[in-house]
Amino acid sequence: MFEYSIYACFIGFLLDMVFGDPNFSYHPIRLIGKLIEICEIFFRNIFSESKKGLLTAGFCLTVLVCSIVFGVVFFAILMFYKINVYFGIVFESIICYFMLAAKSLKTESMKVYEKISKGDIEGGRKAVSMIVGRDTENLDEKGIIKATVETVAENLSDGVIAPLLYILLGGGALGALYKGINTMDSMVGYKNEKYIFFGKSAAKLDDIMNFIASRISAFMMILASFILCMDYKNAFYVFKRDRFNHASPNSAQTEAVCAGALGVQLSGNAYYFGKLYKKPFIGDDVNPIEPKNIIDVNRLMYLSVFIFLFIFGGILIFIHIFIGGGLL
Repeated sequence: MFEYSIYACFIGFLLDMVFGDPNFSYHPIRLIGKLIEICEIFFRNIFSESKKGLLTAGFCLTVLVCSIVFGVVFFAILMFYKINVYFGIVFESIICYFMLAAKSLKTESMKVYEKISKGDIEGGRKAVSMIVGRDTENLDEKGIIKATVETVAENLSDGVIAPLLYILLGGGALGALYKGINTMDSMVGYKNEKYIFFGKSAAKLDDIMNFIASRISAFMMILASFILCMDYKNAFYVFKRDRFNHASPNSAQTEAVCAGALGVQLSGNAYYFGKLYKKPFIGDDVNPIEPKNIIDVNRLMYLSVFIFLFIFGGILIFIHIFIGGGLL
């Protein structure tokens, strides 16, 4: 069935482009989130609160969630392909659609842009709080814009190119597995007292899964900055210099390219759950942070995805048609 995943991938992406991420109670990502919550309670009750116990509990959670998510989606897709190849493509396309978040990133970030453009700082804080994990109550206009640009740049990989890459490699089931791991990391991968040990397995696995995808995303963004006549040379320079200026080995890859292309300075100290986290800056303060940067980063995001699909999707389509023997 994997030979048809390329078509499901493109259809799913088009659905996301048109409709955006649907907001309803039984969205697969929400169901994965509920599964993680249940498993966390279950394994915390079984194992002790010692370092070893929490590490073991977190490892068990990671293994079980990955197994359930991949297994359920894989066999569901297989069942539909067994009924009819076209049923299979339709169902897998819907699964792929649920795994992508390009339009949602643009929509939510542009809500911030609209508020800031009207001088509504409080509205901007509320809008940006919907897409970032940091505390937003005391952010000024510059802080709100920076947080928005950073999250769009980072989620180019996590929310769009990485799931597309895994869908192209292993179909909707592998894409769902990636999103399951990414969701676990976003829920339990914190380095605070509660999750420093419990979430370690999920965080490490997320780092592994994003290692290649984040770097592919960065190079797609450099190409996009060249096509959009942005400062692609500086984008590459800042990428080389600042791509590890983050606690995660992956998060700063695309942020560095974005900062260089726009000529702005991103990252720096931020508050999470009331605690100050000191982080190095990414990029140089060449240009002032301004609302237009939100539009620019969305242009970079979309063009980067199109370039990725053109290159990687095109290669797979060529292989499927000329080596595999036809369209279907």
